[in-house]
Amino acid sequence: MQQIKHNISSKEIEKFNRFSTDWWDETGRMKSLHDINPLRLAYILKETPLKGKRVLDVGCGGGILTESIARQGAVTVGIDASDHMTAIARTHAEKSNLDIRYINTDIEHVTQFIPAGFDVILCMELLEHVPSYESVIRACKPVLNPGGIIIFATINRNLLSFLLAIVGAEYILGFLPRGTHDYRSLIKPDELNRACSAAGLKRVDMTGFSYNPVTRTYYFCKNAMVNYMASFTSV
Repeated sequence: MQQIKHNISSKEIEKFNRFSTDWWDETGRMKSLHDINPLRLAYILKETPLKGKRVLDVGCGGGILTESIARQGAVTVGIDASDHMTAIARTHAEKSNLDIRYINTDIEHVTQFIPAGFDVILCMELLEHVPSYESVIRACKPVLNPGGIIIFATINRNLLSFLLAIVGAEYILGFLPRGTHDYRSLIKPDELNRACSAAGLKRVDMTGFSYNPVTRTYYFCKNAMVNYMASFTSV
């Protein structure tokens, strides 16, 4: 039986720990995270400046996006429920001469380690990997500064997303390790909107993005049928 501690799935932790040796290999099993990172950063910078801001990267993994945020001049904190991941992230940041604080915790318990008060909270490709995405959203709100912004990235739940994001990306093209995503855990945009509204957050933007397998590049698109990012602020 899958063991759950707080809002953490040990099954998900173990799965991503198995991928950890490839985390910073731009041609390895985590290549898609490196490929998508410029698009994620572009969206974040479109929604908010980062220089001088206090930024929390929730579910930071090995720190690919976190390092990009730090390079924008932000005071950066990355948290992850896997101590293996935060160790990898910490080691790479030190080698890269980046001042990033990494903490092995989840968002529900982050204030036990560091004071609240972040200008920007990032939660990218995490919601579909926890037992309760609503719990993550509720926990983000109290640590957000007034006027701050939260940005989520996740995957829609429908037949098209199943065919493209799971069957295509994992089983046919091999862009991600098989079993990376569970279709039942994917989140429809209206579900994300409702959970954020219930937590006292107001949507600012929602933008879809897609992948061109020929050019092997990610790009923004007009619909959120598969992958999408969304920004929210306090009501």
